[in-house]
Amino acid sequence: MGMDTYRALLGAFLFFIALDLADPVHAKSLIVTATAYNSIAAQTDSTPHIGACNKSIISSGIRVIAVSPDLVSQGLGCGTKVKIHGLGEFVVLDKMGDKWKRRIDIHMGKKVGKALAWGQRKVRISW
Repeated sequence: MGMDTYRALLGAFLFFIALDLADPVHAKSLIVTATAYNSIAAQTDSTPHIGACNKSIISSGIRVIAVSPDLVSQGLGCGTKVKIHGLGEFVVLDKMGDKWKRRIDIHMGKKVGKALAWGQRKVRISW
């Protein structure tokens, strides 16, 4: 392989790496604390299947998160699609209490054991 071919291949490789890193769909990124919650009255309110965005959070196929109020003011309002790196795409359909900052809560249906096993972790989100 000649030097020109090598340079062309290297240039193409770097171009595709740059395309992968530049995620135009998710222009903003942040490290947040992620916890998990369940659709049970003890963890929410008398309507555990309805999020603060006034929509069902147990819809089939939709992965839901709640966000802290400071994240809402950064553009993570109701219906925003959020990528949690390593987990995939979620939709904001719920909000957390005012005391929380830089935090998301991942909805895990009624699987309390799964939410407890998740615990509290630092994750990168993009939107």
